[in-house]
Amino acid sequence: MTADVTDTKRALRAELRERRRTRTSKQVEEATEGFTRNLVAVAETYGARTIASYLSSPTEPNTRPFLNWAVAGGRRVLLPIGRTDGLLDWTEGDGESETEGLHGVPEAVGEILGPIAINDADLIVVPASAVDGRGIRMGWGRGYFDRTLGSMERCPPVFALVYDDEILDEVPREVHDAPVDGAVTPTRIVRFTH
Repeated sequence: MTADVTDTKRALRAELRERRRTRTSKQVEEATEGFTRNLVAVAETYGARTIASYLSSPTEPNTRPFLNWAVAGGRRVLLPIGRTDGLLDWTEGDGESETEGLHGVPEAVGEILGPIAINDADLIVVPASAVDGRGIRMGWGRGYFDRTLGSMERCPPVFALVYDDEILDEVPREVHDAPVDGAVTPTRIVRFTH
């Protein structure tokens, strides 16, 4: 990783983090309705019975209404548990029980299923700070999802959740940055071809 790419990513993440922090509660509430509607459409399009997703932090697009929809519909929801070795364990989430995990990230409370549990997923919803027109996802810098996606034998469709202004012309890319199949915003579903 070159220092230039690292510095560029760091600066872009800081800008995007500030944009999210300054969104009004009305903007966030309206966006949540759109995110939920579009995530439901993606899950139904793929007939997803097992969905791996993250629990959103207060500044991230809210995943909880979508996860509640999935649980209420009898779908299996896998939620990540961060590990100190940089990998993710998974647990089945009920959309209600959660705690603060590593790095202050919200995590579900439940039986630890281990890293390979994600191989059962029919759809994966990942956090992102931005996505570009090629489907390159820029996360928040810890690499958990890049390692997870890079280690899967068979990867189902992967969608990043971002606001409309976070789909950029280009994001800085490193070798380990795995492209996503699509992005879900409050107003649209974008699919990428690789």
